[in-house]
Amino acid sequence: MKIIPRDQHCVSRKNISDGALKVMSRLRGGGHQAYLVGGAVRDLLLGGHPKDFDIATDATPETVHALFRNSRIIGRRFRIVHVRFGREIIEVTTFRGHHDSDPEQSAEAGGNRSRQSASGLLLRDNVYGTLEEDAVRRDLTVNALYYDSGNFEVFDHVDGLRDLERRAIRIIGEPAARYTEDPVRMLRVLRFAAKLQFNIEPHTARAIPACAHLLAEVPAARLFDEFLKLFLAGHAEATFNHLLKHKLLGYLFPDTDEHMRRDPTALALVRAAMVSTDQRIAADKPVTPAFILAALLWPVVSHRAQQLQDRGDSQMPAMHSAAQEAISEATHHISIPRRFSQPMREIWEFQLRLQNRRGRKAAELVDHRRFRAAYDFLLLREQAGEDTGGLGDWWTGFQELSMEQRVQQAAKEQAPGGRRRSRNRRASPGA
Repeated sequence: MKIIPRDQHCVSRKNISDGALKVMSRLRGGGHQAYLVGGAVRDLLLGGHPKDFDIATDATPETVHALFRNSRIIGRRFRIVHVRFGREIIEVTTFRGHHDSDPEQSAEAGGNRSRQSASGLLLRDNVYGTLEEDAVRRDLTVNALYYDSGNFEVFDHVDGLRDLERRAIRIIGEPAARYTEDPVRMLRVLRFAAKLQFNIEPHTARAIPACAHLLAEVPAARLFDEFLKLFLAGHAEATFNHLLKHKLLGYLFPDTDEHMRRDPTALALVRAAMVSTDQRIAADKPVTPAFILAALLWPVVSHRAQQLQDRGDSQMPAMHSAAQEAISEATHHISIPRRFSQPMREIWEFQLRLQNRRGRKAAELVDHRRFRAAYDFLLLREQAGEDTGGLGDWWTGFQELSMEQRVQQAAKEQAPGGRRRSRNRRASPGA
């Protein structure tokens, strides 16, 4: 273990939230160890200003909960305590110890418990231990640094400082064994490499191909939580590139992965959605998982919709069916809550509605609550190389008009075949 004194590191209490400092102080006052740990320490050492603060302690979750009225215990797989200060939540975890390594066995000591599946997947892990054991149980070396706000020292048990200096993402322990315990660690390796713009240490990277299939054992709901972290943290494009390089995207969106490998337009569309999401986050604009999910599944939906049309279905019913099938199959791998799946369907169906530029319905479409998302999606399709017949430019200008002007403009649009629609069209006498 390395102990780095105050004069040899740049961590300052002034960059740590008052809530985190209060939690550590009260735990120490109760006779417990308490350290700032994880991403906050990493970012502080890199000169950043973290927003989230996690605390590690030797106090059990029940003890922590008893010390803080403003707290609650959450989780089953990993039991942790959330201490709330207004809108800020400080996450407090008890030092993890070594679990029983035999599959299908439970290790119990003092009420602590761990359990693994037959394949080695860690199903429950509430075995408590020491600071040293906790450090080696963490995922990545750069996230296993501890700061003691009482004596201003940083504790490094796994050469995390060295990897920070080398800008390297390295998993703690034997990579294959750690991935087997929790396959999501492979996604975390790629996510932090993208976020920090670090290289992945070779040994850590080499174990991924042989362990990638283990992601199929991860519950779909947990993979959705990871999806949010992967693509909605401001580093979606870089993360996407890592997922493609290490061939892990197929375990999240297998049908999309297949389409992208044979269709450059599909790949360009998804990549454009990633870039757009990063730009919106950088500009502090709102983003929704529905939009990026719509982009990820669009190659599947549009292909199936076309197949159904070729069999005789009309456009909108074909789109309805294709959307239903694509979402249903996707949820076998990653759960998609209805609050996101419904907007996705509307964005896709809107692509058909945007093809109709005639009449009052077209004029009113601009005021629809889903218009902006659908319009942005249309522009992404064109950017990726899809031929929409110039719809993007038309709607760009059309939405700038007043309602009266839009009605007038839409009335002038020609119907398919070059004829203008006319109300009360009558046949000529000689017809």
